[in-house]
Amino acid sequence: MDDRIKKRIYLFYAAGVVNLLIGCYVLFFARGFIPDDKFQMIVLFFLGFAALDFWMPVLIKKKWAADQAKLEEQRKALAAQQK
Repeated sequence: MDDRIKKRIYLFYAAGVVNLLIGCYVLFFARGFIPDDKFQMIVLFFLGFAALDFWMPVLIKKKWAADQAKLEEQRKALAAQQK
């Protein structure tokens, strides 16, 4: 896998951990001083983005695998034409 893709995947995981930590902090420690409607929105915001940050690497890996399979098919077709 290309280093740029690996770096992007690691950055998504790092952002997911940060969002998860902030969401859990708000969930457990900020309930007393944030109004209920804002509390729910803030928790949903951070936990939602944490889920998105952990889901995006899966999509990136699937797309990379599909691109590699397509490239391999093109190589095989080119090799068959040259024979």
